[in-house]
Amino acid sequence: MEHQDPSQQEQLVKPEKPKNEIWEWLKALAIAVVLAFIIRSFLFAPFVVDGTSMMPTLHDRERLIVTKLIYFIQQPSRGDVIVFHATQERDYIKRVIAVGGDKIEMRDDQLYLNDQPIDEPYLEEYKLQAKAEGYPLTNDFGPIDVPEGEIFVMGDNRRNSKDSRAIGTVPLESIVGRADVVFWPLTDFRFPNKTDK
Repeated sequence: MEHQDPSQQEQLVKPEKPKNEIWEWLKALAIAVVLAFIIRSFLFAPFVVDGTSMMPTLHDRERLIVTKLIYFIQQPSRGDVIVFHATQERDYIKRVIAVGGDKIEMRDDQLYLNDQPIDEPYLEEYKLQAKAEGYPLTNDFGPIDVPEGEIFVMGDNRRNSKDSRAIGTVPLESIVGRADVVFWPLTDFRFPNKTDK
């Protein structure tokens, strides 16, 4: 009688105990929900543009991703397009024009920041239109001193924007985040903060 080499003998594998498939799915779903909550609460959130106050940079009903974490790492910069809590019920999207410690003034449709003239390339289209029609895009105001811990914001559609000229400066703690990606409609996918500041 031939003896088989034990290494060549078929190994018996004990069948695994059947796992509770429902429990595994519930765990996976719970992890997904927790991750989605963390991402939405602390990292990113989708927003819908409501109105025309940021035209031509942003258009009504466009959908965008707001990066929430950015202002835990750094302070808002002049030129950033941000979302902030204007009231308990309503968020606004505007552009940061001045930060705490700045002096801001508008004279003859020219922005002055700390007594220096500032270019606003994102307004070029509307400025040309306003000039051709014989009116200023942005009415004179100021000078205004922006308190520390606050920012001065305006919409790019200066003649149709409720912003710091009406509601005052915005506390840093009211900022939701920076509008970084327009993702809908897909044909208009872009990065609204990628502009010359």
